[in-house]
Parts: sequence; structure tokens; C-alpha cells
Amino acid sequence: MTAAGPSGLGAPRRPDLGSLRRRLPRHPLTRFAPSPTGHLHLGHVVNAIHVWGLAGALGGRVLVRMEDHDAGRVRREYEASILDDLEWLGLYPNVSDLAHLRSGPSPQRQSDCAPRYGAALAHLRAVAPVFACACSRREIAAASGPGSADGEMPYPGTCRWLSRPDTHGTGLRVELGNGAEAFEDGCLGAQAQEPARQCGALLLRDRHGCWTYQFAVAVDDLAHGIDLVVRGEDLLASTGRQIRLARLLGRPQPAVFVHHPLLLKDGGAKLSKSDGDTGIRELRASGLTPGAVLGRAAHASGLLDTPRPLAPDELPALFAG
Repeated sequence: MTAAGPSGLGAPRRPDLGSLRRRLPRHPLTRFAPSPTGHLHLGHVVNAIHVWGLAGALGGRVLVRMEDHDAGRVRREYEASILDDLEWLGLYPNVSDLAHLRSGPSPQRQSDCAPRYGAALAHLRAVAPVFACACSRREIAAASGPGSADGEMPYPGTCRWLSRPDTHGTGLRVELGNGAEAFEDGCLGAQAQEPARQCGALLLRDRHGCWTYQFAVAVDDLAHGIDLVVRGEDLLASTGRQIRLARLLGRPQPAVFVHHPLLLKDGGAKLSKSDGDTGIRELRASGLTPGAVLGRAAHASGLLDTPRPLAPDELPALFAG
């Protein structure tokens, strides 16, 4: 396994702590936000190391959020497994606690927050063009032609002027407006993206009635007061549209983003939740200690030159050098 950027090449990078301190409040809030569509693997632990490590190095706090917007794929047993693995690793949130998620409905679980998304949608309708869309992915692909370099196909505007009713079987989209979003990534430096050219009108709710990742995460980060978003480079392309959407939702100052290298298989493919050789449940069953798993993930991501057991309170020091 190797850590690599979008090109699959190059040495892993460490975030610029000095720059982050200048741009963040004194005690920033970040989040670890897995999707319970499978069990945790080493790639998730790499993200957790960056989340908890940077929070500690910056005097910040961590919130754990369950991003279970994908109703067709999420399972309660996966959520329980994720919480168990975090406890086993010794990674606890500073805001709320894991027991709160276990005990019932929570503002840190997306499926429990329908009123929040409804209110955000009502706000969007008042400030931007929101319209119903009946297009399938296949129809969008046929109308859009070749996708962008990262495989994304922008919505071609098929339903924009059809005044479709917002009924069962239709999705909802919002026009984000033209122009670029420039931002300074804490790991990758200066970035600029044009949301309208990337995705066309952004899908907020799909045809099955599920809120989309892009919408839910922007709403949640605003509602939770997230100052610092720490995630893998595979989500870099989402940043401009999320900044634009957050502004439409009423956020005057965007969060600071840090996109760290992904943990890849030797052939260059992304780890998946079905990879038993890197699954935390399997590593636990093999007899590895929590510290050994943290150390293995830190070494595989380039944060440790030599693998060794790591305690959770050692994670901030990985980013101090």
C-alpha cells in the first residue's frame, strides 16, 4: 500500500500548520464523518489520524458524524461496527460522545435531520433558482457527451425551463451561478474551481427522495459550526461547489479545507470497504493492537518513516515537523 495524490505519484505531503493557525480560530472544530455503508479499513484510519492529529496540533476539537444519506446502502450494523472500531482505537470525539450516537436519534446522524435539510432547502429556494428534474444518470450522460478529466458529467440543463412539479420521482437541483471559487487548501495550496462548469446545476435531492452528499455535507458543516474539513484528495473536486453552496445557505466565511493523500493498493486502486486485508475488524481478529493499527496506517500514509505502535495522544506530533 502507498499514499499518493491524484496522479498516483509523489511523496505524501504534510499540512502547513503555520498557515492553518493563521486562518483558523483558536480552537477550531473539525469532524470525522464516515458513511456507514461498510466496515472501517486502513484508509479510514489514515483519515482519522489526520483528523485527530491536526485537531490536537491546532488545539481543536473533533465531532463524529454519521453521513448516512445513501439510504439504499447504509446499514445500522455498519454504524455500530464503526463506533466499536473507533472506541477500540481510542479515538473519541470532544464534542458529544459515541454513546450519544448509540442511544437513539442524534443531530450527528444525517437520517435524523430531515427538518434541517428541509429548512435549508426553503432558504435556497428564496435566494437561488431551484427546479425539479426527472433526468436519470443515463440520460444526463447521453446529453452531456464526454465527461471532464475526472469523469464527471455536468448536468446539461434539460429540465431547467420545464417547470416540472416537485413530486415523487423527480429530483431537485439548484443553479450555483457562474464564476470561479478560489481557496487555499491546507495541503495542496492555491486552488480554483468553477462549480457551474464542473457539475452544471447541483443535485440537492435525488429521484428517490434522498438528500445528496454535496447538499447534506454543506448543510451539516454549517449547522455544526465546522471550521476545518480534513478529508482525502478524492473529494478535492467537490470543494468549490460546497463553498458556493454554503455561501448561498448563509455562510459568510467558508471552512478551511485540508485534502490529504489517499491510501492506495499497490496497483494504484483505492481501498474499498470490502478489502479484508486492510479491514479493521480483520486486523483486530489477527491479534494486532490498536497502537499497531494506528502505526501501520501512519507508516503506509508516509507520516512515519518506520512502522511502530502509536497511542492516540501521539498523533498531533506527526504534524509538528
